[in-house]
Amino acid sequence: MHQQIDIIGNLGRDPDNKFTPSGQAVCGFAVAANRSWTGKDGERMKETIWFRVEAWGKLAEVCGKYLQSGSLVRVIGRMKPPRPYQKKDGTWDCQLEVVAAEVLFLGKTRTAESEQSAQTESEMPF
Repeated sequence: MHQQIDIIGNLGRDPDNKFTPSGQAVCGFAVAANRSWTGKDGERMKETIWFRVEAWGKLAEVCGKYLQSGSLVRVIGRMKPPRPYQKKDGTWDCQLEVVAAEVLFLGKTRTAESEQSAQTESEMPF
């Protein structure tokens, strides 16, 4: 059997870049996939589903270097089993996680200029 998921959406925040103790890169980020439609009553409806994505190895390094909050991406990968969790209000939900095999950059990404700007801002004392 083969399992594959294909998601197009925007990053909700900047990627989280880490390395395993053995030195392998891993990059985590959240992607919001939106769907819009018109209901039977003519009212415009919208639904957003969040996916937690993890990329490994060279793909993780590239994602960590070029992606930023708001970037439009297409993620192709495999689903992990959903993890149920209880929200603060007591209701239950499931966290959807994807292990990326491919990440295609469709929109804005971090450029050398924005990297320089971000580095300069982080070096500011205030």
